[in-house]
Amino acid sequence: MSEVTTIQVGQPVPDFELTTYDPIKKDFGKFTLADAKKAGKWTVLVFYPADFTFVCATEFAALAEQYSDLQKLGCELLTVSTDTQFTHLAWQREEKELAAVKYPMAADRTGKVARMFGVYIADNGLALRGTFIIAPDGKLMGSEVNFLNLGRNMEELARKVRANVFLAKAPGEVCPANWKKSGDKTLKPGAHMVGKVHEAMQG
Repeated sequence: MSEVTTIQVGQPVPDFELTTYDPIKKDFGKFTLADAKKAGKWTVLVFYPADFTFVCATEFAALAEQYSDLQKLGCELLTVSTDTQFTHLAWQREEKELAAVKYPMAADRTGKVARMFGVYIADNGLALRGTFIIAPDGKLMGSEVNFLNLGRNMEELARKVRANVFLAKAPGEVCPANWKKSGDKTLKPGAHMVGKVHEAMQG
């Protein structure tokens, strides 16, 4: 059974630290939310069940295609599982689907961070497919959780990050359904728009 999250979207995320494997440096390191906040970075956590599994490998390849764009948005990206950093190294080295992976792979061995976000499965010590977007001020801005058998759309993840970065700079606006990038139609809520969203979308 997965434990219930104590962090809702819009609430601050407690600081945490994770050991990582960096495929670029081919070495181990660490990530702290405090450091990301200090650097003014967005943080995206992509939890997954386990290394050397199947859907996970395809997600990693899809995420690798979005990584450069996420970096340009000022985003720190980490994949997270309860495997060790040593297993991360071996999987990235051996699995060809991970050949293009350049982002840090974090080890949450005790499941402490997975529990914090409500994606830890106590029965088997794995994590659900949870994706979380954290603003530079530490506030949780996005949350998505899938079961073990369903891979995520990483283009949609990149869209959500773009939207959050845009909205942080335009707090009086909102992004309607299917918003994709800066320059697309947005809305400015107010009394004038009540019952008139259709007209506003045509304008």
